[in-house]
Amino acid sequence: MVGKNYLFTSESVTEGHPDKVCDQISDSVLDEVYRQDPPNKNNFHTRVACETYITVGLVVVGGEMTTSAYVDLPVIVRNLIKSIGYTDAKYGFNYDTCAILNAIGRQSPDIAQGVGRKGKVIGAGDQGLMIGYACDETKELMPLPIMLSHKLAKRLAEVRKKNILSYLGPDGKSQVTVRYENGRPIAVDKIVVSSQHTEEALDKKKENMADWARDEIIESIIKPVIPSALLKNFNWKKDCYINPTGRFLIGGPQSDTGMTGRKIIVDTYGGMAPHGGGAFSGKDATKVDRSATYMARYIAKNVVASKLATKCMIQLAYAIGVPEPVSIMVETFGTGKVSEEKFNKLVRKHFKLTPREIIDTLELHRPIYTKTAAYGHFGREGEGFTWEKTDKAELLRDDA
Repeated sequence: MVGKNYLFTSESVTEGHPDKVCDQISDSVLDEVYRQDPPNKNNFHTRVACETYITVGLVVVGGEMTTSAYVDLPVIVRNLIKSIGYTDAKYGFNYDTCAILNAIGRQSPDIAQGVGRKGKVIGAGDQGLMIGYACDETKELMPLPIMLSHKLAKRLAEVRKKNILSYLGPDGKSQVTVRYENGRPIAVDKIVVSSQHTEEALDKKKENMADWARDEIIESIIKPVIPSALLKNFNWKKDCYINPTGRFLIGGPQSDTGMTGRKIIVDTYGGMAPHGGGAFSGKDATKVDRSATYMARYIAKNVVASKLATKCMIQLAYAIGVPEPVSIMVETFGTGKVSEEKFNKLVRKHFKLTPREIIDTLELHRPIYTKTAAYGHFGREGEGFTWEKTDKAELLRDDA
């Protein structure tokens, strides 16, 4: 869509959304295994593929694991749900009273023999294709619509947890539509914010969210997040939707079931780039669904940071049990300063792409994953988000 005029929309969800609760539980289990039973240079036996399902009053955690760790599943699940904010029956779910079922078994030995070779280079944990993307629309080198959506969702959680808006519940969604001209973002066209709330925020008839609550959400959540320069022609009455159904009293697992891996576009680039073959949460770093996608983002971000392109998409593909990728593709959408063939050579030269090398380069054998499970895996700052480094940019620029 380079050089075209269009509208583009991305959404995000809060940490209390049922699907995101499941993602966080699955990654909390993974982190606990890595804390107790971390891989080392001679032993990559640890395997986790953890899936979670949540509904009214019930959490089911299943999947496959190979580890010597003892995971106290009820404690992990309850602590995670408590930290999100499901601490009162008024939100439709309570960390202290929900039932928890453990359906975790051992990993298939057929998969294990293709991946865990003691003291040797490990093979990919599955076949599949992985996508990484970066662009120069934001300082994070991410598409603007998804970054604004994530920031709105994070702000929803922040004002709730700080009791700035005491009537908000844990469940919520955000959505931002951005207007592009000649392929560049110029303005925010529409904003949608839906947040679970208590009866305190209803109007006198107890039918819909009160106007004063709507105004507070605009002032406390939207305006601090969306730059005023993007809102010059924004009509707050026509272009801003706050709980457009009228009310959002029933939320969380009481209103909708949740499952691990159902918010993959929220996890990546908001639809601006394709998604690869699988979800991320609950999977250890030998699963290239996760680790190779992180590496693809690392490559794409360094290409854009090097100023060799303003947009970059990387595709990596693997076969199960085989260390080296079966294919590498670099696409710069006509913005590259060197040929695609040259980019391909630069990637092969400067980035190590076997699962073991990816794990070592990005330090993925650590308990860093729970915080990735809400508000996107990319465009993030802080310890653990090693795939967001741009330490290869200068090297790529000089070599090119």
